[in-house]
Amino acid sequence: MELGKRKEMILAAIVEQYIKTGEPIGSKFLMTALPISVSSATIRNEMNALAEMGYLDQPHTSAGRIPSQKGYRYYIDHLMNKCELDEDERQMVKEELERCAGNPEKLLSKAGELLAKITNCAALATSPTDAGATVKRIEIVPVGSKIAMIVLMTSTGIIKNAVCRLDVPLTVDMIENFHEIVDNTFIGHPVSDIGTVMIQTLVASLGANALAMSPLFVVLADLANQAVRAEVLLEGEQNLLHHREFSDQMFDMMQFLDEDEKLQRAVSAGNQTGLSVSIGSENLFRQLANTSMIVGRYQIRGHDGGAIGIIGPTRLDYAKLIPRIEYLTELVSKMLTETFEDK
Repeated sequence: MELGKRKEMILAAIVEQYIKTGEPIGSKFLMTALPISVSSATIRNEMNALAEMGYLDQPHTSAGRIPSQKGYRYYIDHLMNKCELDEDERQMVKEELERCAGNPEKLLSKAGELLAKITNCAALATSPTDAGATVKRIEIVPVGSKIAMIVLMTSTGIIKNAVCRLDVPLTVDMIENFHEIVDNTFIGHPVSDIGTVMIQTLVASLGANALAMSPLFVVLADLANQAVRAEVLLEGEQNLLHHREFSDQMFDMMQFLDEDEKLQRAVSAGNQTGLSVSIGSENLFRQLANTSMIVGRYQIRGHDGGAIGIIGPTRLDYAKLIPRIEYLTELVSKMLTETFEDK
């Protein structure tokens, strides 16, 4: 349902002023803020109508009004004018991210760190979650006579490594045999295929080398399991302490932010392409009922990679923050794609 032009101007002015001040907005302010000449009585009538339609709330006995969840939604969908980044800000963000280009996990962590700083909210980034990720490269690096590091790289940018301790000295023949098996068995195949059954079958086929080499493939299976399990990187949780809207629910909020699985589900509940804004009860979990989530989806070589976004109060400067999340998502997509095209 679209509102009339005058109601739209009043709603936009209330949303934008409330975002700035956090105080209920009255007709006196609107008389000077609106681009048209309207009497105080007419403004009050329009505000009452907007409240009856569910776009405004009246806190306590105050004469002023504040946006409701429905009011924010209408503003974002129909009235908001985005505040784009200027060239200096674009360059600053780009330079910060370029310092981590080539290392996907550091890049995503830096993106979250920048978002937390820019938005004064809790920022999150999820590792690539493409279910079709394949094994791109596996390396074995000798560290000691009976110690080796196994490194796994996937097609979606995940790099995992772990130290493997052997029962026998690591020989050149064992390393060559390992690489031969890797090339013939794993490279180009889905990471999700590397599980206990596959490793048991492989080890059984090694014959006399089974005892010596089985620890290497057990570690590889564990790395594969880690790689297909999406991780959530959180930055700036302490920023939420600065928002008075959360004063009565801070403990529940902080507990929720510690639960990776729930965070993943909350992020996945939004659009799987582009950018999504979930306001209040639009969020999946009760702990987020007084928050807004703005989430962008980054891509790797044209395929869904993961998410970058923020959690904050519903009183967010959407016009300013949405373009910044879109820009960060665009840069991360570009840098991750370039990283894996070069490898």
